[in-house]
Amino acid sequence: MLEASFNQLVDEIRSQLQPDEQFTLTLNCEQSQFIRFNHAKVRQTGTVNDGSLQLVLMHNHRSSYREFPFTGNLECDRQTAQTAIALLREEVPQLPENPYLVLPSGNHISRESHAGKLIAADQVVSTLLPMVSDLDFTGIYAAGSVIRAYADSVGQQHWFDTDSYSLDYSLFTADGQAVKGTLAGSTWDEAAYQSRIEESRAQLSLMSNAPKPIQRGQYRTYLAPAAIAELMTMLSWGGISESSHQQGGSCFSAMRRGEKKLSPKFTLKENFTSGLVPRFNELGEIAPLELALIESGELVNMLTSSATAKEYGLEANGATQGEELRSPEILPGDLDHDAILKTLDTGLYLSNLHYLNWSDRPTGRITGMTRYACFWVEKGEIIAPIENLRFDDSLYQFWGDNLVALTNFQEFIPDIGTYEHRNLGGVLAPGMIVEDFTYTL
Repeated sequence: MLEASFNQLVDEIRSQLQPDEQFTLTLNCEQSQFIRFNHAKVRQTGTVNDGSLQLVLMHNHRSSYREFPFTGNLECDRQTAQTAIALLREEVPQLPENPYLVLPSGNHISRESHAGKLIAADQVVSTLLPMVSDLDFTGIYAAGSVIRAYADSVGQQHWFDTDSYSLDYSLFTADGQAVKGTLAGSTWDEAAYQSRIEESRAQLSLMSNAPKPIQRGQYRTYLAPAAIAELMTMLSWGGISESSHQQGGSCFSAMRRGEKKLSPKFTLKENFTSGLVPRFNELGEIAPLELALIESGELVNMLTSSATAKEYGLEANGATQGEELRSPEILPGDLDHDAILKTLDTGLYLSNLHYLNWSDRPTGRITGMTRYACFWVEKGEIIAPIENLRFDDSLYQFWGDNLVALTNFQEFIPDIGTYEHRNLGGVLAPGMIVEDFTYTL
């Protein structure tokens, strides 16, 4: 029904276009269930049925946009769209020309629908809470259908819908120490949930020990997949962006100039084969099913939008306007899960990181804090939790010369953001052991 309503609205907007006008229309829509837990009890629950449209009107090298609700009621949405078009027609001529404005082109049409197997809405509480009833379990469960759609004035049209869930939780000790976990996907896996909770319980029992003070310096370190996912988010902040490179701000410009390499163990790509996120962008362009970015330590591609390609005379590769990662994957290595502590030997075990930022983006230096279930390890055994530390290190070190090993397993770390709408996708990453990871305080 929503798809038919969207298609009808697209036809209406196309019929209202004047000569030399062009438009793009994008839809974000969701039908989601949210449950917030605290002390292993339900504190808030509800459902959200929401949709929003963004209409961009382009004319005479100028453009502007309006956002308005999508109700699925054609008459209501038609009137709102007509008002938006009228306002845009008054606004666009008053704006300066944009020499790098990219008009929609091509003939791409796609439709993807991914049905999942989620917990029935009335069974979520009885499924989740029995395993954690004796714990201080706090978190948010979000699940349901998410829709992304696109259409434009040249006839391109895309529809993507998927069923998905995410569980973002923390377990707390009596004195406020915490272990964090996430679980996400399109099919609920009871065994995976039980395994994750048992793993978190084991870490929680270690958190009750007195924290070991760690002096600043360089330590051999294991970073779990959730910590790697945090590092990966930095690459979307002007890291892997072609525009950032052209403006002198990319952390990979030294690789682009042939001055530096990463470890041959490190391979990064955009991988849309999971179907968790749509391949089309805000211009209806389709990204490759897989796009290699770094292969065996060598930079082979940067994310290049059509606007960047037009400005610098390059070839676009389906990237969004922001040239951020949408479905990144770091390929695994050969380190077994059971061999992590033995291989680490003596050093730090980091389950999570937070508060990350660039300390010097052109040299790839990232700073941040350890968080949740981080431990001191001696001779392959976890000795004690640590107090929060600040790190500051370059990706040319921890993904370069200092990269010891990557695990032979990966974890999907979801994007659990819900600001304005429930986000899609996440990071598929292994864990890694690095030598001489730098802690500054």
